[in-house]
Amino acid sequence: MRFHVVTLFPDAFSSYLNESIIARAIKDKKIKVKFYNPRDFTKDKWRRIDQKPYSGGPGMVIQAEPVIKAINKALGNGVSKLRRKAKIKIIWLSPGGKQFDTKYAKNIAKKYTDIILVCGRYEGIDARVKKVFSASWRMEEISVGPFVLTGGELPAMILIDCISRQVECVLGNPDSLEESRVSSHDVYTRPEIFTYKGKKYRVPKVLLSGHHKNIESWKKSKK
Repeated sequence: MRFHVVTLFPDAFSSYLNESIIARAIKDKKIKVKFYNPRDFTKDKWRRIDQKPYSGGPGMVIQAEPVIKAINKALGNGVSKLRRKAKIKIIWLSPGGKQFDTKYAKNIAKKYTDIILVCGRYEGIDARVKKVFSASWRMEEISVGPFVLTGGELPAMILIDCISRQVECVLGNPDSLEESRVSSHDVYTRPEIFTYKGKKYRVPKVLLSGHHKNIESWKKSKK
């Protein structure tokens, strides 16, 4: 699985991608993450990519052409490596898009080998980019929740993490996929009892019973 991220701030991803499971998946070549900065695709000597919106109002809008060139660069990388067999999905990260969830992540991981994530900033990206790619590449608008963030970088990290978990061998043990087994949002470990400010906190008795059917019922009740 290859992730191609179109962003003005590629360094924002460094700390997350260099830690834990994602870092190991990159090291083991189970996934790959490449970045495409629209500033590298502008002719402006100051590398400027934003202008005032035609509609007026505060803020700036990212120009279409540098973003289009960045996406095309990502498309070229994906297609050339797979010799026309690439299964590429372009995702436009937007608070107004379709709600992202694990079901969507599973479907993406199953169908595609290259995911292009387009991260907006400021007041957004010129909407004509969507018109360029929606018809031929079926670009899809995706939201990670009913809220507005400063940019698309955090949503991109969420998608990379969630989709990567669905890639074979990324987690090592397939049973680690909580969404594919009976699991609970509440988990416990040793010690069985500890005391905090004079009060004892215990592990639920059912988890100590060894009765698998009752344990599974308890887990389902806690979902």
